[in-house]
Formats: sequence, C-alpha cells, structure tokens
Amino acid sequence: MKRILFMALMASFVFLGSCKQANDREIEMVSAMKVYEAVYGEENLQLVDVRTKDEFDVSHLKNAQNICVTSPDFKEKVASLDKEKPVYVYCKKGGRSAKAASILKDMGFTKVYDLQGGITSWQEEGLETIN
Repeated sequence: MKRILFMALMASFVFLGSCKQANDREIEMVSAMKVYEAVYGEENLQLVDVRTKDEFDVSHLKNAQNICVTSPDFKEKVASLDKEKPVYVYCKKGGRSAKAASILKDMGFTKVYDLQGGITSWQEEGLETIN
C-alpha cells in the first residue's frame, strides 16, 4: 500500500512539474503601455520588430532591432539573441508577431512578450516611434 501511495505521489509531482513548465513557456500578450514601460524602464530586454525592412524604415519603436519573421533566415538571426532575457516582439497588428513569438518559444526562449495590436495599437496610444 505504501508503495502505491508513493508511486501516486511521485506521479503527481511529475504531472505538476510538467504543468508549471508548460506555463513557463506561454507567450504573454502585453498592452502598448506595458511595452512602453518595459522599453523605457528595463535595460535588460530585447525588442524585435518582425516586420519587413521597408516597414521598419518608415517607423519603429525605440531600441528595436529589425528581424523580419518572413525572411528565410529568421531563426538564424534570432538565435543570436539571449534566450534568458525577455524578448518583446511586434509587427503591424499582431499576426506576424504571434508567429515569431511561437517560433521563439519553440527555440527555447523563456520570456516572450507579444505587443497586442502591434505598432498600430502603440500609435493609437500616441506613443513615440522613431522615423
């Protein structure tokens, strides 16, 4: 009986541990204001604009680097980012950044944040962009 109880307890720990691990790997959708606070408050983040170079050149967020998610070398380029530091991604409205965030999570990045509504929501909030 003790053996069965012990095995059930161990299985529970494994199950709960795997649930926590899955939760740690979720992509967090964040508002424009949350990204603003991070960009202007945290020094330890990575901000990635996943739009095309032409879109990036029109306007982008302060300190953003442009790594286009539709480029064939996207994975190669993001591999140079630090997997342990927070990564914030954005695009125009959220479609491409969702794809990029998913790729980053699959590659083992631990903290991935996706700007809900993309740069469009950022601009609707009246927040600064770089031209």
